[in-house]
Amino acid sequence: MLSSALAFVRRLGLPERLLAVLLLVVVVDFAANTMLFESANSFELRRDDAERIAENLMLASRALERVAPSARPAVAKALSTRRFALDWVPASARHRGPVGLANLRAQVLEFEPDLAGSDIEMHLEEVPGRGNIGGSMQLLDRSVLKFHTHANAAWTLTAGRVASMVAPTLLLIALAWVLLRAALGPLRSVIGATREFDSGPPRLVPESGPDEMRQLIRAMNAMQERVHQSLKDRTQTMLAIGHDLKTPLARMRLRLDDDRLASDMREGMSQDIDEMRMLIESIQAYVDTGGEAIASERIDVAVMAQTLVDTAADQGEDATYFGVGHAVVRARPVQIRRALSNLIQNALHYGGNVRVYVRKDGDGVEITIEDDGPGIPEDRIADVMQPFVRLDTARSRDTAGMGLGLPIVQKAVRMENGTLDLRNRDEGGLRATVRLPLAT
Repeated sequence: MLSSALAFVRRLGLPERLLAVLLLVVVVDFAANTMLFESANSFELRRDDAERIAENLMLASRALERVAPSARPAVAKALSTRRFALDWVPASARHRGPVGLANLRAQVLEFEPDLAGSDIEMHLEEVPGRGNIGGSMQLLDRSVLKFHTHANAAWTLTAGRVASMVAPTLLLIALAWVLLRAALGPLRSVIGATREFDSGPPRLVPESGPDEMRQLIRAMNAMQERVHQSLKDRTQTMLAIGHDLKTPLARMRLRLDDDRLASDMREGMSQDIDEMRMLIESIQAYVDTGGEAIASERIDVAVMAQTLVDTAADQGEDATYFGVGHAVVRARPVQIRRALSNLIQNALHYGGNVRVYVRKDGDGVEITIEDDGPGIPEDRIADVMQPFVRLDTARSRDTAGMGLGLPIVQKAVRMENGTLDLRNRDEGGLRATVRLPLAT
């Protein structure tokens, strides 16, 4: 039964929960006031305190009735003490307190029965007030004598009155905090899932919280499934296209051996086939950089970078290496090698030369690739990180490629919790800085 009730509460929407909180606060307020009224009605003072109040009221009423109305305020003030204050007011200014003290009134009338005809009333004073017990009575001319007194035994009623005012507020605050925490818990899960949202398998968020939050989580999970399926379909399509194009390219390569083709035509067609093959490989490389399933290994990126530079230099390129001899990181070797190779090839293509610097910096390693080329316009640096984007300068140079080199680098570096920074050098050319965490 209890588990069913808790399950029902969890499924309540935010409006229903707020209404339930308000109803609970009203019930608590009603219960607290009822207990206070019951305690006040049954409250009694010690015999000597009740007798003191009765005697003071009797003496004060007789003294005020014997003087002219104009002198009564001064007389009431003169009869007042620190523990028993008196005020004379017209009948229209009489105020009866909300929490009456019926038993205490009966005690006072028991000691002074003559006060029964004066319509005496006694109540618990407001907080703060001039005392903790107040009241009023009528004189013979229908004017009113108000009094305020202190009684040590009345502190429990005062505390109860304070509790009746504070308890609902505290309960409302506590319930509001619990309600918000319960509502924001699933929301934090949604925010976390949104931050981790990428091209990998969807990370479904468990449905919890009120109905509105469950609907949001359900829509979020469905969106992840749709996006993942869309990316998966596009990836499969790109891989299928690349795979299917390899066969006709291979046949065209074989037909180039025909002696009837002119040498200049054979050379041009061979270059076109090589460019098409390179385009297909770049597409497959871009898709493959999403392979999070590949295990990370300890690799020496300094040795890897130096090997790539030496290979380019052996091919007659202007490539130079500067830096440490060893820098071990934990990463996927194929992706990192492809990323460094792309950066080095870009520098050679667009700048005509490349300088590679490798240095350790704290808990990371920085790999800097520089060239002396034209660089990239400042307003287009962000654009070149997008797939299939090529700058006008690249097309005018008739440079091969599909604009996937730098996006491949960025994806590969991000998979290893690294960063890629591109910026133009003041001396001219481009500087690409890759930072990877060192292996522990």
